[in-house]
Amino acid sequence: DQLPDKTHHGWKYIKFGPDGQLYVPVGAPCNICLSEDPRFAALLRMDPKTGGAAVYASGIRNTVGFAWHPATEELWFSDNGRDRMGDDVPPEEINVASRPGQHFGYPFLHGSGILDPRFGDDAPNLEFTPPRLEIQAHAAALGLDFHNHDQFPPPYRGALFIAEHGSWNRSAKVGYRVSVVTFEDGEPRYAPFITGWLEGERQWGRPVDVLAAPDGSLLVSDDQQGAIYQVTWNPSR
Repeated sequence: DQLPDKTHHGWKYIKFGPDGQLYVPVGAPCNICLSEDPRFAALLRMDPKTGGAAVYASGIRNTVGFAWHPATEELWFSDNGRDRMGDDVPPEEINVASRPGQHFGYPFLHGSGILDPRFGDDAPNLEFTPPRLEIQAHAAALGLDFHNHDQFPPPYRGALFIAEHGSWNRSAKVGYRVSVVTFEDGEPRYAPFITGWLEGERQWGRPVDVLAAPDGSLLVSDDQQGAIYQVTWNPSR
């Protein structure tokens, strides 16, 4: 068994990549810590033929959703920031791994340059890869997927959809929605896409994952309601 047995941040998705390898995220076994085991806070890549496994990317506290860009095949993934630093720090991250061996900062650095109060001064002399996009702290960005079908109108063709599960430890709740990242001249533009699960401080649903279906619709799972919603576009309306 090549995976650690810690359960903290242990609920994960696994996927085969365009290279035929199996990608398996392993979360940090804590809120904030530095583990001697390099498999923690990392994304592993496994060869299904040989059974061999290696760290593909590190410095990732708690990634859940990940997907490959349909044109560049770069790996985009969410990462949930640490707790107990405040309502608005550190941000949730959407990161891009363009090659093996990148380090995304945890536990030393959060977001684009927030030093961790406990580990920031001990940061090794490494090149940290900043996030491609920052999201509201504690929104809990989980599953994500690219939509590359003409069933949706521009600019949603090729857009990245993100399920925000919602906060549990913030003074005012955030998240509880599906957001979208569109691209203008290659630059990401982040905006809400589906809202309504949160009414004031009461939530009636929690998005977990999104999936671009073969028919061009977008599927959204909700673990509070035990439901899967199908989102389609009707050009006549």
